Amino acid sequence: MTPKALKSTAQALARQRWFVAVGKRTLPHVDRVLYKATRGRVGAMSPSGLTGLLLTTVGRKTGKERSVPLLYVGHEGKYYLTGSNWGQEHHPVWTLNLMANPEATLTVKGKKIPVTARLLEGEERTQIWPVLTTTWPNFDVYTERSGRELRVFELTPR
Repeated sequence: MTPKALKSTAQALARQRWFVAVGKRTLPHVDRVLYKATRGRVGAMSPSGLTGLLLTTVGRKTGKERSVPLLYVGHEGKYYLTGSNWGQEHHPVWTLNLMANPEATLTVKGKKIPVTARLLEGEERTQIWPVLTTTWPNFDVYTERSGRELRVFELTPR
């Protein structure tokens, strides 16, 4: 199967509620194992051409490092993350951690990159949204399903 066909299949599956119910519980664990085994070079979606990374934040309550695999969009030298949480009604915890402490580390293609995150709102968010949905059109589906505005973060390398 070609990367384009894999990406289309992934997008079709991610629109299905049954797949989201299963995927949100299993895919992050698979991604963590793959990222650990390949030192951040390969994730579950890598064969489809989708870009994934490992985001490491500091837990706002525990003060401990927390890592989560995420889809990202690279644009003009920056990284963009969307807090879709698979279209669930609540924001993902990693977004709360970034809001409490915007200093984080990305592991992208085997490289650790220290970054500073910034929550985009208003016009800035509106301008980047089409770039995000070009990569993953399901962000629109997740917005509708969740009933909330998905948080969008711009991460700038330090």
